[in-house]
Amino acid sequence: MKFLRPFLFALILAAAFFYFTTYRHGRLPSTNWISRPQQVEITEAAGGESLDSEEQNNVAVYRKNIGAVVNITSRVMTLDFFYGLVPQEGQGSGFVIDKEGHILTNYHVIADAREVWVTLHNRKKYKATIVGTDRAHDLAVVQIKATNLQPMTLGDSTNLQVGQKVYAIGNPFGLAGTLTRGIVSSIRQVSEPDGMVIEEAIQTDAAINPGNSGGPLLNWHGEVIGINTMIASSVGQSAGIGFAIPINTAKAVLNDLVTLGRVRRPALGVRTIPIDPELAQEMGLAADYGLLIVQAVQGGAADRAGLRGGSERAYLGNTPIMVGGDLIVAMDGEKIESQQNLAQAMNKHRAGDTVTVTIYRGKKKMDVSVTLAEAREQV
Repeated sequence: MKFLRPFLFALILAAAFFYFTTYRHGRLPSTNWISRPQQVEITEAAGGESLDSEEQNNVAVYRKNIGAVVNITSRVMTLDFFYGLVPQEGQGSGFVIDKEGHILTNYHVIADAREVWVTLHNRKKYKATIVGTDRAHDLAVVQIKATNLQPMTLGDSTNLQVGQKVYAIGNPFGLAGTLTRGIVSSIRQVSEPDGMVIEEAIQTDAAINPGNSGGPLLNWHGEVIGINTMIASSVGQSAGIGFAIPINTAKAVLNDLVTLGRVRRPALGVRTIPIDPELAQEMGLAADYGLLIVQAVQGGAADRAGLRGGSERAYLGNTPIMVGGDLIVAMDGEKIESQQNLAQAMNKHRAGDTVTVTIYRGKKKMDVSVTLAEAREQV
């Protein structure tokens, strides 16, 4: 018994120490203060808040055009080392341009496709036929048999200003019906991954991602001013630098694409060298800019119109050239200072169009009417 008392006393002391130092301070607080009302009262925003003018325009542009934007799925056959030919699918966007079911998109969206399928915004799916392609401009037209289509309004890309608002609608990463907004960041020449050049491409910071290709770039009126085609990014996703083909480039070839399935690309039929002030002074030319005709291709458009190539042999550095030909300084009143200027002017025309070429023949300035021939190149 005398051994039990010290043990019980020690146990009581330990219990008291635990109670006052740990248990009492670690208990959960009392919940007597929690109320349980019959209904929770919260602060809500006033109903029917109106959109500001900018938001209203965003919504209006989207609602006006979303029904005409489509998702395009293309199926190509690729060679797998183990399984042979296997199907592979790609996705892009496009938009309806008439009630006959013609849809404008990028060439690279449907390139080499065995099958093309179009899904409308209402989720109806149609097998499409490739009507026409223009690899040089990265454009293509496909067609579906569908009713009650609402085509988009094609605008004018001539006088776009850096800083104006633009909208992109498409299917980035397959997310149908996505709207993004930005501005025109620049108008510049860019080269696509396959080496093709887009003249006066529209650069924008509107988010463009894989799947947006072929979709429309719109102005604040909801009119199409470009076809979204590529991005500049080190990670393959939007970095705020996207590019669109000007809609005027597409409008210039649409009729050929739909009626012929190809583009009757125009040809002037000349070989030229660009002239700068130094060369002009050395050669004694009447203007210090322009393109000097080295050769007018026999039977070509320029030759038939009476334009003349060089007749005297000379050297440009170590390169032999023929000088003494006509100096082109303008086409249809637009100044021609480089071969890029000439290409831009030609892109506005088709084979069979008649243009006015302004030249210097010696010191005499002349306007010559030239009916453009059809280029035989396939690109």
